[in-house]
Amino acid sequence: MALDPIAYRPYADPDEFIREVTDLIWVQRDVNHIVENYEPDSIVHGGLGTTTDRAGVIEGSLMRIAESPHHVGQAEDVVWEARGDDAFLSSHLVFSSDEYLVAGQIRRVRSRTIANCLYRRGRMVEEWVVRDTLAQALQHGLDPDEAARSMTFRGFRGSWLDPAPKDPLAEGDSGPRPDDHRAECEMVLEMIEEVWNGRHLNQVGRFFHRDLFLDTVGDVTITRPDGYQRDLLTLLSAFPTAQFEVRDIQTNHAERYAGLRIAVLWKLVGGYDGRALFGPLTGKPVDLMGVSQFLVHDGRIVREKRIYDDLALRAQINSTRGDEPVANTNIY
Repeated sequence: MALDPIAYRPYADPDEFIREVTDLIWVQRDVNHIVENYEPDSIVHGGLGTTTDRAGVIEGSLMRIAESPHHVGQAEDVVWEARGDDAFLSSHLVFSSDEYLVAGQIRRVRSRTIANCLYRRGRMVEEWVVRDTLAQALQHGLDPDEAARSMTFRGFRGSWLDPAPKDPLAEGDSGPRPDDHRAECEMVLEMIEEVWNGRHLNQVGRFFHRDLFLDTVGDVTITRPDGYQRDLLTLLSAFPTAQFEVRDIQTNHAERYAGLRIAVLWKLVGGYDGRALFGPLTGKPVDLMGVSQFLVHDGRIVREKRIYDDLALRAQINSTRGDEPVANTNIY
């Protein structure tokens, strides 16, 4: 089914729509364009919780722009897919490399953001956004735990609290999707189930090319299956029983971005009762939102861009912390 131009007017396609609208608001600073771009009751899910009105988006955007007035966010990828004939879901990977005065010296601070946006008839209705706040903190010379203590976790609402979609290939949190690139999507979903959830880390080579790249939080790039295994083990060691829920999936093939990309919105759910990587253990469940964009070539993954909000995760954990410490009781 062809996408009606009403979904992305006045631009040529959803890719140009996302790039130009983002630049207009965040670089040219037309903050009030959010009124034209977002529905009044638009919903935004971020690392610190859910906002359910456009006014909150305007206020938050204005404050964020004021904090870094020289910031330029560059579109690194836009993975978009139709949702019916008048709507689309985009996964917009934004790269920034800005100069800041840190401890009397000019430093270049690099980070990435991914915003998954559901637009219907040219208006934002729901968004899922994750930022690499760990990279920003570390490159500013800040202690992540200390930085997180100044943040408030407000909690999630709406669709993010619904049960995970039973068949995200057919319908995710954004609604029914076209059956595009099924074989490659099934491969990515099988990888998540086997490697991420099943802990069959020895199977990384089945799904990834030997020369894989993983770009992840902290502005870190990891290579080869061994590096991929170690990075995943580190995250899971804090939440040993955690599982990844697939909330949404979209695909897009474009030469501009090197071919077929598959974007997956995921939720990690598990108790913080393993290694104390994020401050003292709580034993309480966490709900971590993340997005991975996979580049697929000849049926295997050659690159993954994985973003989640590390500082917001720490703030969420802090919000559940009681007065008594929780010990790691594993005796193995």
